[in-house]
Amino acid sequence: MFAPARSKFRKHHRGRMKGMAKRGSDFAFGDYGLISTEPCWVKDKQIEAARVAIMRYMKRVGKLWIRIFPDKPYTKKPAETRMGKGKGNPEFWVAVVKPGRMLFEMAGVDEATAREAFRLARFKLPVITKFVKREG
Repeated sequence: MFAPARSKFRKHHRGRMKGMAKRGSDFAFGDYGLISTEPCWVKDKQIEAARVAIMRYMKRVGKLWIRIFPDKPYTKKPAETRMGKGKGNPEFWVAVVKPGRMLFEMAGVDEATAREAFRLARFKLPVITKFVKREG
């Protein structure tokens, strides 16, 4: 799964996901992309499941770029634990996704293949997405 090699702090604040994505919303590598249309946290396992679904459909033809990385730790207290006694331990990592953020990019395949591969990946993600292609 995806996780940072090291981080400055073990536990983060939850934060807010208001507003549109300021960066990472334009094409940087490929010809086709998958863009988020709502804010959410995407887990590391969900990113990996979407990547596997895309690569299986493409049969490893073409190239895929993953434009998000889970660098925020999600903490959770154990079940049936009383309140207090500090913040829980990190359970998994999430990527903060805002509306307009490019999640995946693809090149080297035709549009029908890219559209179907992203459709399969869409089911693995907790966010509503939109298929886009590079203009010109």
